[in-house]
Amino acid sequence: MVERQKQQKPFEEPPYNGILCIDKPRSYTSFDVIARMRGILKVKRLGHAGTLDPMATGVLPILVGRATRACDILPDQEKAYRASFQLGLTSDTQDIWGKVTAREGVPKIAQSHLEVVLDGFRGQIQQLPPMYSALQVGGQRLYDLARQGIEVEREKRSVEITRLQLLEFSAEQQRGVIEVQCSKGTYIRTLCHDIGQALGCGAVMTALRRIQAAGFSEKDCVTLEQLERLVKDGRMEDYLHPVGEAFAPLAPVWLDTSRTRMFLNGVPLDLRKIRWPDVQGRGTVRVMGSDGSFLGTGELDREAGVLRAQKIFVGR
Repeated sequence: MVERQKQQKPFEEPPYNGILCIDKPRSYTSFDVIARMRGILKVKRLGHAGTLDPMATGVLPILVGRATRACDILPDQEKAYRASFQLGLTSDTQDIWGKVTAREGVPKIAQSHLEVVLDGFRGQIQQLPPMYSALQVGGQRLYDLARQGIEVEREKRSVEITRLQLLEFSAEQQRGVIEVQCSKGTYIRTLCHDIGQALGCGAVMTALRRIQAAGFSEKDCVTLEQLERLVKDGRMEDYLHPVGEAFAPLAPVWLDTSRTRMFLNGVPLDLRKIRWPDVQGRGTVRVMGSDGSFLGTGELDREAGVLRAQKIFVGR
């Protein structure tokens, strides 16, 4: 009797797992990218690392298959952006796509003055989250309230600007470009707005491109159109990064064969019997198997003397 061949399900899980870096196009939301990739890859399990506004472009890491387990624990939370700004304007969204609320005309800010003001935005700074943001207050998104004309009180948050460089500035047009490296949760349009306030003339962001996220940069990215061609040519896996790459900043713990099996079964491991880094107290580490492969992340508890599994990326 000939066994009838099983028909493949439309979204059957593929034999690959990892991270695909997409160069997000303008006017797409991060979820739009996910939806299109589901159609391209025929994969249901997809997630993204770091939302980008629709008008922004650039690095959007997409987690595929088991890599989606890493969405909330990626260790490298710093991001980098290239943003354009226009002095002399203020808008309700703090960017050029919102409603202009103040127009100062063309101010006369010298580059030397701008450089002095920028210095005050380096390091730890306080930001007031904009009303047009996805933050929730009382169970409602701020942007939903803002669209109803409702403004609510928000608390300032501490963010870190590790690098802020003026790349271009036109004194005649009062336009410029900055490059920013910052902590998670930093609003670049708010940064542009606050710089404008400090200059006394207002400012709006006119373009935004993310150039680094989760340890990946522009050189790691492909466009959605390129991805379609790669899938068609059977070369997509050439651009699929192992999920372990994203955890390279974490200190490694190396396991032998027996303890590799124990870790994958969720068994706490005695620190006296494994090689572990000099981490004080508790800490998250990347766990490497006996064959040198990345198994997942673990919680190193020096006080209790054990390593506990945190997230496992091997197996379903």
